[in-house]
Amino acid sequence: MCKSTMLMSTKANRYANQLLDARARAKLMPLLSAADALSPMDGYDIGKRILDASIGQGDTPVGRKVGFSNRTIWPKYGITETINAPIWAHVFDSTVRYAEDNRGIQSLEGALQPRIEPEVVFSLGRTPAPDADLEEIADCIEWMAHAFEIVVCPFPDWKFEVVDAIAAFGLHGTLIIGEPHMLSTTTRRNLASMLANASVSLSCCTEDSVTLCGAGFGSDVLDSPVHALWHLHQVLNAQSQFTPLQAGEIITTGTWTDAYPVQAGQTWVTAFSGIALPGLTVSFV
Repeated sequence: MCKSTMLMSTKANRYANQLLDARARAKLMPLLSAADALSPMDGYDIGKRILDASIGQGDTPVGRKVGFSNRTIWPKYGITETINAPIWAHVFDSTVRYAEDNRGIQSLEGALQPRIEPEVVFSLGRTPAPDADLEEIADCIEWMAHAFEIVVCPFPDWKFEVVDAIAAFGLHGTLIIGEPHMLSTTTRRNLASMLANASVSLSCCTEDSVTLCGAGFGSDVLDSPVHALWHLHQVLNAQSQFTPLQAGEIITTGTWTDAYPVQAGQTWVTAFSGIALPGLTVSFV
């Protein structure tokens, strides 16, 4: 493996351990990119060390998250260069939970600078062929659900380069999944356009007020969340150090709005238009 394109093993391990330690202790840390000239592939090299360490500590990867698939938020992130492409990371049995009746309570203990993102999750019923096209990847989806991803950031003030975001667990904190909806063959065939034409609203409720914080469209997510899934499939085909998408995985495809800071005492609520997906209600403690 070429040293110029991938980190030396000892350096990648050191960065991985720093990120794992920051998460375990809920402590902010300096940017990796401030200390080293790092490429996005270096970020995935660090992510692979984190994956191996997490499995060694008893975590089981159960799927992936796609980040920065919403083009409308790209200009808001990045320091020397704005984010201009999606990223991905693993999600684990320890970071995924299901909200009974589309309602949940979530502790923010240990979450670094948590923010909330409304997303659509897919579960794969079949393993996609390596050369699967958009229709074929959609046909592999068994069910979909609405979810909140609680994203976290170990870098001060949510300022980072893309390599930092990739390495830092893809900024993944917790995935809270609502009621799964099994998909018919007809729905799968039309799913990309159905989701592209749908919209979601995101509101924050406190004892005193209800505030509409954001709204977004499925078309903002790489034209459709199904496109985001297909993009991930193609990226993984080129990253031989990682396992390709497999049957049984859950994939959260990226936020429909910007990510909004959350704190204990708030309840966040979503509502969809244009598609028969129920909203979610999650209270933070």
